[in-house]
Amino acid sequence: MFLAEKQEVETIEEASRPLSPESIGGTKDASAGPDISVELGGQRQLEEEELKALEKRLVRKLDARMAILVLINILNYVRRSRQHCSARLQGFEQDLHLEGQQYSVVLSILFVGYIIMQIPCNMFIEWVERPSVFLSLCTVLWGVISALTGKSEFYFSDSFAGALAVRFFLGFVEAAFYPGALFLLSRWYTPSELGARIAMLCCGSFVGNGWGALLASGILARMGGVLGHAAWRWLFFLEGGITVLVALCACVLLPDFPQNTRWLSHAERALAIERMERAGVSDRNDSERSEKRAPAGSEQHRSARASERAREVLHGLRLALSDWTAWWFAVAAFFQFLAQSFFIFFPTLAATLGFGTTATLALCAPPWMFASGLAIVLALHSDRTKRRFEYIVCSELAGIVGFIIAMSTMNTAARYISLFLMAQVYAGFVVFYTWTSNAFPSPPAKRAIVLALMNGVSQLGNVVGPYFWPTSWGPSYRHSYAICISAAGVSLVMMWVLRMHFVRVNRKIRRGEIDGPELIT
Repeated sequence: MFLAEKQEVETIEEASRPLSPESIGGTKDASAGPDISVELGGQRQLEEEELKALEKRLVRKLDARMAILVLINILNYVRRSRQHCSARLQGFEQDLHLEGQQYSVVLSILFVGYIIMQIPCNMFIEWVERPSVFLSLCTVLWGVISALTGKSEFYFSDSFAGALAVRFFLGFVEAAFYPGALFLLSRWYTPSELGARIAMLCCGSFVGNGWGALLASGILARMGGVLGHAAWRWLFFLEGGITVLVALCACVLLPDFPQNTRWLSHAERALAIERMERAGVSDRNDSERSEKRAPAGSEQHRSARASERAREVLHGLRLALSDWTAWWFAVAAFFQFLAQSFFIFFPTLAATLGFGTTATLALCAPPWMFASGLAIVLALHSDRTKRRFEYIVCSELAGIVGFIIAMSTMNTAARYISLFLMAQVYAGFVVFYTWTSNAFPSPPAKRAIVLALMNGVSQLGNVVGPYFWPTSWGPSYRHSYAICISAAGVSLVMMWVLRMHFVRVNRKIRRGEIDGPELIT
């Protein structure tokens, strides 16, 4: 066991050091191409074309495995945005004896645990360096809790208190996934690649929003009375069971960090680290200093390395919480979420078109499919141009036009077009997620905290937003749309301030007044 641990640590140390021609027995030649060499069949320096081919193969391998994050996100949004709303139609409130505002409290309590655990979860991921295990374990737990929601024997009591406890702990374990997934992507993909990958991850929420209600309606219509269970209980059983199966697969498929992913070769790990550094994104930890002060594999080495990682995570926390731009991003995200609060009531807004229940649920899907395609297009183009602000502005302005149309007319065609314009606001928010990650290239611990902080604060919009859509304001919901327009306007102003700040910082970097890579605007 000791020898195995020693070999593993030595392998991680080797992968963490940049490769050079001298390290494989060659000599450095300035005309020989890029300053990177790997061992591939024999010891030789790669030409530039071979290096690009190896990078493409590495990225394709990562893409194939990271795809399971999209599937998990689909399951998450199917459950979060549709499960309880659809179950309500089939006796959820009656079976659990919920009265008055208790149902609303049961829904909102999830976000309490969710917000509380955002930052601790990302700190833990950076410290343990095993996101594949941690994210998969949390997904298994939320799948189990979700499934047990349909089994009354597992409640503390078949009542409001039991439902409240289950929903709180569901948010508690679910908190790890989204900020953790964003951070994991940022550790593997360069700024010119990250936007498209975050877009694919976010497409899971679009699919969940678009098809969740329709899938739920099929289960509720056909599963009532099967094995003696109410239809709404089967909704929880099936979604929770599928989530657990997918999470177990994710534990095998997902990578950890570039320096310690087991299913990559030494050459691939070294290349993954080197390419991030060439892109100006640091992936090296200060904990490497401890590896040089103690013999590899020793108890002193392992203890020093763990202590260094803990200090680094706490240092990242201090850096993030003391950086005003991190808080600015977080508050801007809150106003964006507030402007997007309509998504919770999307079927209700579609119902104002005047069609039946099944047709209304079917009409919810096309706007979200459109948003998915547009998110990928915007992300790819913003990656190519290495600009973010303009794409966010265009998406937000189109959304504001949609709000204005919806509040101005009850014409069926116009209101349906407005749903497309409103849904595509999420495409701009995908670019905003990417911009947040790009704005904090190093150290990784700070980036992890900032992403969690931004996601946690933004979720307050989901807590406040539902109160701006009372039934009494329908069917036009003019006041609701006015609030969305105001929130979108505030977020645009805040992002403009950020952009102007980054432009000034870049000027100082070009003049040599401060060090560091230029920030993407």
